[in-house]
Amino acid sequence: MSALTLVDAEPLPRQEEVLTDEALAFVAELHRRFTPRRDELLALRAERRAEIARTSTLDFLPETAAIRADDSWRVAPAPAALNDRRVEITGPTDRKMTINALNSGAKIWLADFEDASAPTWENVVLGQLNLSDAYTRTIDFTDERTGKSYALRPDAELATVVMRPRGWHLNERHLVDEDGTQVPGAFVDFGLYLFHNARRLIDLGKGPYFYLPKTESHLEARLWNEVFVFAQDYVGIPQGTIRATVLIETITAAYEMDEILYELRDHASGLNAGRWDYLFSIVKNFRDGGAKFVLPDRNAVTMTAPFMRAYTELLVRTCHKRGAHAIGGMAAFIPSRRDAEVNKVAFEKVRADKDREAGDGFDGSWVAHPDLVPIAMESFDKVLGDRPNQKDRLREDVRVEAADLIAVDSLTAKPTYDGLVNAVQVGVRYIEAWLRGLGAVAIFNLMEDAATAEISRSQIWQWINAGVEFENGQKATPELVREVAAGELAAIKAELGEDAFAAGRWQQAHDLLLTVALDDDYADFLTLPAYEQLKG
Repeated sequence: MSALTLVDAEPLPRQEEVLTDEALAFVAELHRRFTPRRDELLALRAERRAEIARTSTLDFLPETAAIRADDSWRVAPAPAALNDRRVEITGPTDRKMTINALNSGAKIWLADFEDASAPTWENVVLGQLNLSDAYTRTIDFTDERTGKSYALRPDAELATVVMRPRGWHLNERHLVDEDGTQVPGAFVDFGLYLFHNARRLIDLGKGPYFYLPKTESHLEARLWNEVFVFAQDYVGIPQGTIRATVLIETITAAYEMDEILYELRDHASGLNAGRWDYLFSIVKNFRDGGAKFVLPDRNAVTMTAPFMRAYTELLVRTCHKRGAHAIGGMAAFIPSRRDAEVNKVAFEKVRADKDREAGDGFDGSWVAHPDLVPIAMESFDKVLGDRPNQKDRLREDVRVEAADLIAVDSLTAKPTYDGLVNAVQVGVRYIEAWLRGLGAVAIFNLMEDAATAEISRSQIWQWINAGVEFENGQKATPELVREVAAGELAAIKAELGEDAFAAGRWQQAHDLLLTVALDDDYADFLTLPAYEQLKG
């Protein structure tokens, strides 16, 4: 058994409960068996991206046509704890959020070790501890600032946890094998959670349930399935106990939804439509495809855009044909404690969005704030009544051609100067918080995560490279972006005052945004260079 070494990590309270020899031996075994294949799959991503750069197109895979055409197969039936998913709340696994999310009234909590969490070692380890404490009901929290105390409601009222580990591309620098190779973050997050909680969850009438992020192909889903089969035997739980919901948040995965469900069929419980990462993936993959792939301001790309409709309709149809849940997108609005008018307008938008999803056949949807749970619940209650889901709505009326999914030029909206300013503002503010260890950040009344920063910097990159001219006659150039960014930094300094500004990571965030937005060589993920600068 190859041993793992903990490197460059400050000791944390109660870390010995998470980092036991047995748990680390399990993570080491996952790493030994599966990291070589993970590395091959990351290389395949680069090959496919080069192919898209050459052809500027994508299609359904000819080699898997038989799987798509075979009407007979279904995913495993949903366990009771995952059968009704009408509202899911998302958020990081800090102690207060853990209690609030479980108490929120949502059916599911997406406990996030991925985009809503900055992967400091403290967040990685203490997040695991918080989940274990929640399952043993030894969790409470008192806010030092307000004196307010938080405690769990009775078990029957708590949300079911679906845990999201990090994506395949991210490593954990604090755990290395005997060759000094870093262990993939996915295996650290998944392995520690499964090892400590599988039995506890089964005893609670639930199970180890996962959301799989940033999947780009059915081959990547196949690797996860192999991991699940091995892991269930290793910890001694029945095959099929693990259930996975896959985020269809890359453009390549949208062409392989059937195949992804097929690879995971004994462990699959659904697919989810995630908007910002999906748009980021379109920009990333088609960034040299010319004017017809240029996206307008992110706020102008709603879910009613024709190419986004094609994606969500195909997702519902595919899921229901295969007996899987279709989970809708995120309502990111954060209610303002000060501005009732802002709330009124935003709540109406959220309601319209959730009504549309429920009407389209989705079985549930995401919110980022507890105050949105009742709004989303009402939208789905109206359609579902007392049924747990609407998987019987097969949506056989849906016809989506390969070209429909990438018809970005079906939008009439154009990039605007204000859109550029917003991308810079959100990018700088998000990255600054991330560098301080915060992954879920409230910016301009929206809960933003890493996907937001990815779409922001990708749009800046794309607009410059496509030579976009804004409505005010200015052209998207590196000089203009630097000018906007300098103005934003000055505005933040004026807003915060010298001392608070100096205490933050503002200059660093500004520099990092400009690097990933202006470099000729487009970085695959902003979080890779950012992780090099993340302390802790």
